[in-house]
Amino acid sequence: MPVETLTYAALGERLGCSPEAARALAKRLRRKRWESSRRRRPHRDRAQASTRPVTIRSSLSRGDIASPDRCTQAELAKVEAAAAGHRGDFERERDRADKLLSEVLRTTLDLIAAREATARTEGDLAVVRAQAEGEVAAVRAHIERLETELVTIRARRRWWRRLRT
Repeated sequence: MPVETLTYAALGERLGCSPEAARALAKRLRRKRWESSRRRRPHRDRAQASTRPVTIRSSLSRGDIASPDRCTQAELAKVEAAAAGHRGDFERERDRADKLLSEVLRTTLDLIAAREATARTEGDLAVVRAQAEGEVAAVRAHIERLETELVTIRARRRWWRRLRT
């Protein structure tokens, strides 16, 4: 029995299908593979050269084929019931999302207002600090002036005391 060694692409070309389908066929028929230079090559008997990939079979049984209207209408009713349930879920989730979005927007506006109030308060505080520093500097200058006057007064007093004695 002669055996051919083909690549999946060559086997697919010979069978008239894709390389993936040829690989699946070789795997399903449990063909030995020859590995060389990183390519797997399935062995194929020339006697089975006419083998074609299996087509996809219909999932309907004979009873279902005889009455397609009943089957289709029953499936349609199931799908419509499921769609109605999904539609209700969708409406609830959309309402919930709208409420959450409005809450997020309100919270964002509150945050922006709080930041503006904080900036305004910090500006007022900076003005008060600047005024306080200016007043402190003025008070210190006034204290220095008074101290120099006190020193001069004491110096005069000493001069006056010298005259008395």
